[in-house]
Amino acid sequence: MVQSTMGQVLTNIEREITAEVHNRPPVSGPRPLDIAPPVTAAPDLAMPDYVEHRDGATEIGKLSAEAVVREYEAAAKDIEKLGEELAAQVKQCEAMSREAFAATAELKETAERYREEAKRVFLQIENCSLKTSEVRKLCGELREKIAVAPAIDSAPKAKKVRPAT
Repeated sequence: MVQSTMGQVLTNIEREITAEVHNRPPVSGPRPLDIAPPVTAAPDLAMPDYVEHRDGATEIGKLSAEAVVREYEAAAKDIEKLGEELAAQVKQCEAMSREAFAATAELKETAERYREEAKRVFLQIENCSLKTSEVRKLCGELREKIAVAPAIDSAPKAKKVRPAT
């Protein structure tokens, strides 16, 4: 009895697998339309204007010459593109140079402002030093005056002699 139940389960699974296989699109068949093939540019088959075939050239010679001249032309176009990119880089470099010169001028102005500020601070410190020196001098003079005044007051007074009566 266990074997017959297992047999039915396996049979059911086999049927499901078979149904899935039959419902799937074939792997080697046509692709679905939503997948686009990769796009590649077709080579330019026209020969450049600056060359012409000579009379009497063989077909193989003409084809070989055309293939070579096309490769050279493709390389020449790549070189021209490189030149355009280089010109764009030069323009960008020139713009950066202009910006650098402007920044340099701004830095010079900033340095000049710093020098002016240094001069102002320098003069302020010297003025403070002169004021401090004047205050010390006045304080010294006042100390001397104060010291002299008590010396005069503390000098021994002469005793008055009373006349004898």
